Amino acid sequence: MRTRLLGILLALMACVLAALGIPLAVSEARAEQQHLLVDRIDDTARFAVLAQNVMAEPDNLELRTTLDTELRRYHDVYGIGIGVFALDGYAIAAAPTDWRNARTGPSAEPFQTALDGRRSHDPGQAWPWQHGRQLVVASPVVREGDVVAVVVTSSPTGPLGARILHGWLWIAGGEAVAVLLAVAAAVGLTGWVLRPVRDLDKVTHDIATGRLASRVAPAGGPPELRRLARAFNEMADHVEAVLDQQRAFVADASHQLRNPLAALMLRVEALGMELPPGHEQELQSVRVEGQRLARVLDDLLGLAVAENAGPVVEPCDVAGVARERAEGWAPLARERGVSVDTAGVPAGPVSGLADPVGFGSALDAVLDNAIKFTPAGGTVRLAAREEDGHAVVTVTDAGPGLDEEELSRIGDRFWRSPHQQNVAGSGLGLSIARALLGAGGGTLAFRPAEPHGLTVVLTVPRQD
Repeated sequence: MRTRLLGILLALMACVLAALGIPLAVSEARAEQQHLLVDRIDDTARFAVLAQNVMAEPDNLELRTTLDTELRRYHDVYGIGIGVFALDGYAIAAAPTDWRNARTGPSAEPFQTALDGRRSHDPGQAWPWQHGRQLVVASPVVREGDVVAVVVTSSPTGPLGARILHGWLWIAGGEAVAVLLAVAAAVGLTGWVLRPVRDLDKVTHDIATGRLASRVAPAGGPPELRRLARAFNEMADHVEAVLDQQRAFVADASHQLRNPLAALMLRVEALGMELPPGHEQELQSVRVEGQRLARVLDDLLGLAVAENAGPVVEPCDVAGVARERAEGWAPLARERGVSVDTAGVPAGPVSGLADPVGFGSALDAVLDNAIKFTPAGGTVRLAAREEDGHAVVTVTDAGPGLDEEELSRIGDRFWRSPHQQNVAGSGLGLSIARALLGAGGGTLAFRPAEPHGLTVVLTVPRQD
């Protein structure tokens, strides 16, 4: 976002600088040419006075010699063609000497204008990329109210182009400095504007990943963004309070219902002793439903405890925890005809940052689920490894597996596969595992196993 905003600001600044710089460059070129034309007009006026004296005394050789000398000296010093021409266009005196006729070439139109008693019009603007062009200025020589000759100068535009380019370089340098200052100002401005946005983005990610205590710290920026940060903090406080109330309610309700349920089951057992023969099946159904309700309440209490657990993490050998929990579940697995294979767990440590008790409890929930859905004769496989800066433990069962839609829902509270409703369970085990891992910054993921079954991936940050 900062790059896009910075690009927009710099593009606008570039447009402003171009809008100012281009007219300034054109004005600089015109000013340089106007300065040259003023000098040429002064020069033609001075030589017009000399030519006027010569035309007044055409037989005076001294005046004629003076005019020729001055014209040659002017041409040699400044490199500018200059000549005094008669009314028919032929040179009376000129430097260089091969310039004989003013009625041909670039000087034709200015010469004709001067014959009418007016100074020639200003020529069009000369640009540095126009090579070989001449700027011609013609002034009439007037004697007793009549035009008796014309003074013409022809200036090459090379030096003028060089001066224009020099002025343009100063303008470009000034604009370059302005661009650097604009970039520095834009970087500072975007940083000031977007600092609350970056903080808000970071805190939003923290809350989305379970760190509900994160808040946007007071910072600079526009007033609108500061108000947004305060409103976000208020919303996060409210959401956290609502979640705390919800979890407290679930925990309290689960705890408070256990005692009445236990008393109810005792009364059911007492009533069962007084029932006449033939009602054993109904009594057993009541017992099964009571036990199922007790498991649901225990799981609800466990989920509430897991969600309220603080992220107390420490260096932990997840491979060792995996071997320990596999040994703990091995007797139940053997009872159900299922084997637990830990060949994928290395003998050495696999270090991660986790709560050992919480990670073990999450692994218990996953192993319970895997053993439950693996048929007799099947194998539950455990593996542990270090991968991309994380410690990973995988549990793969040999059950029927889940389709793509079911994989997207597994781990949701109370969700159970429609094809496995006959298997005992509350649908909260994997939710508890996910909450326990999330409290320490870990994750729980699911993917299909080959050729069938389900692989559960427990991931925690790796110890540096």
